[in-house]
Amino acid sequence: METQLDPMKDDLPLMANTSYMLVKHYVLDLDVDFKSKVIEGSIVLFFETGSQYRKTSSAGKECCQSQFDETCKVRASQPCHIPMINVSTCSSKTEYNDLAVSGKEEEATSDENSNHSNNEQTTRISSSKDRRDIENHGNKDFLLVLDCCDLSVLKVEEVDVAAVSGIEKFTRSAKITGVPKELENLRNRIVHELVTLPADRWKEQLYYFTHCSQAPGCGELLFSSGTWSLEIRKSGIQTPADFPHAVRIWYKTKPEGRSVTWTTDQSGRPCVYTMGSPINNRALFPCQEPPIALSTWQASVRTAAGFVVLMSGENSAEPVQLREGILSWYYYVSMPMPASTFTIAVGCWQEVKQQSFKQAAAIETNTEFSLPSSQSDFRWHEEICGHVEYPCRFQNPAARLQAVIPHRVFAPWCLMESCEEYLLQLIPQCLSAAYATLGTHPFSRLDVLIVPSNFSSLGMA
Repeated sequence: METQLDPMKDDLPLMANTSYMLVKHYVLDLDVDFKSKVIEGSIVLFFETGSQYRKTSSAGKECCQSQFDETCKVRASQPCHIPMINVSTCSSKTEYNDLAVSGKEEEATSDENSNHSNNEQTTRISSSKDRRDIENHGNKDFLLVLDCCDLSVLKVEEVDVAAVSGIEKFTRSAKITGVPKELENLRNRIVHELVTLPADRWKEQLYYFTHCSQAPGCGELLFSSGTWSLEIRKSGIQTPADFPHAVRIWYKTKPEGRSVTWTTDQSGRPCVYTMGSPINNRALFPCQEPPIALSTWQASVRTAAGFVVLMSGENSAEPVQLREGILSWYYYVSMPMPASTFTIAVGCWQEVKQQSFKQAAAIETNTEFSLPSSQSDFRWHEEICGHVEYPCRFQNPAARLQAVIPHRVFAPWCLMESCEEYLLQLIPQCLSAAYATLGTHPFSRLDVLIVPSNFSSLGMA
């Protein structure tokens, strides 16, 4: 029987087998529908082969295959649970071993938790067949496991990144004869070259992530949904190295999903926002949650005109009108972060504007010269980063002296006057105080939103 967990008391199960496949970048393409209270669309995940697999494969294919035979000899509803936990960063009360098989069964209770497609009849036929295939051959095919909850997954497919114009620059030395196996290897090699580009080429990387995410599919993948996981496999693929490294998932959220709250703001207008706890973003998109899973992301979100989309991005998004009554918003981040830090808030917010940037500039100037000289010298000469490579602001001299980062304030219309009177003056002082105490701001900008009164905990921290 499936163990019932109380997210308010129990640790969330870390189902994703990040030791074998690690997400490096997410591309979300979503529509927000307030009538149905559903967010739907697609997400493309770009993978790198995990450290545990690379370690075992270097010792020989026989060793690697024997581990897969042991760890993946499970049904589709019994996830192959092989997380790799960094002991120094893991704060969970539960300890996991790199090669431990999860003993918790995730029983699929209905067709809703099985394979889906747009054709209902095809769904029922392929669902039962795929489930039998997974049950009979689970010890042969590699199983990709993602953390997921309260989502309706419609289709999973491999993305043909090799079809992107200009992508051949990443495979100039490859000689492809047209053999299917070699084409699969080519796609994975392209993704590998893309996710390992140096940090100073992040704009180019983002460009190709965008175009690769829009590439056509080149074959549907088998999948099965459990209470806490989404499991994906490709028939005949037995190792992570051969598994597709660019995967597109078509899905939609559920109104009762525990990662988002559909409500009204202080003016009585509809809005929706991520609430993070108690299950992070698992009911917003399929992801990886173990501490080692740090990734970048970009997102395009469409909604009706009149609504404003805010996200935890590094750019100040401006809406683009796609057609009458529909606007599109685009955000991205270049700093690898946990998937749980992805935030979104959509509502009839209005930007509160005043002479805040002049005030901020004045405070910034004063703060620069009011810092103790020893502290300034320490920041300038001694601050050395030990994180993974990304375009870090700490190495930018101008950013290191920026006491108040650019910021915007959004609120429901009924609170605009109060925000103008009090909040606009307060935020620069808070940012300046944080800079004086903690040093350089890790992010280049900030959006402040006055959330509805029923907002709970640190979901958008």
